[in-house]
Amino acid sequence: MNAPASLAKSDTAIAAVLTLGMAVVVGSALGFEHIGGYIPCALCLMERNPYYIGMGVGVLAVLSSVFRLPPVVTRGLIGVIAVLMIVSVGLGTYHAGVEWKFWEGPTSCTIGATGGDAPVNVLEALNSTKAPSCTEATLRVLGLSFAGWNVLTSAALAAMALWATFRKRG
Repeated sequence: MNAPASLAKSDTAIAAVLTLGMAVVVGSALGFEHIGGYIPCALCLMERNPYYIGMGVGVLAVLSSVFRLPPVVTRGLIGVIAVLMIVSVGLGTYHAGVEWKFWEGPTSCTIGATGGDAPVNVLEALNSTKAPSCTEATLRVLGLSFAGWNVLTSAALAAMALWATFRKRG
């Protein structure tokens, strides 16, 4: 068996790729936020939760494989990642639908921000900061907003995790 094929069949490698993929997605979102100056809306922040949880589960899956726990443990953890990414697909679809005005978003879809490094009066900052609306896409790339791209990346990660969970092992 050649090295790339054996690597693709390794639970350790699959868990590591899934974990790295989730980290890249969250890192990109944080990069746009901190370097690009984009302020995430409440739904954007909610969409990150499956990734944050999934990265921790992914690290556990890598460790369970490295320490040769029963394969069912690693597969179960990868299965949890699949479920988290399916939830993320749902959250991203909901958010994209709100942006395209297919349905109403939550009435509380705003966030407050205090911003900056200097200490601020939180009440003043909340009153003076206009939070972004969940109904407006901040940026579209190839016609898709961040929420739309989240749907695609979550679906790809979910598909990979589902394949890894249910594939036949030799």
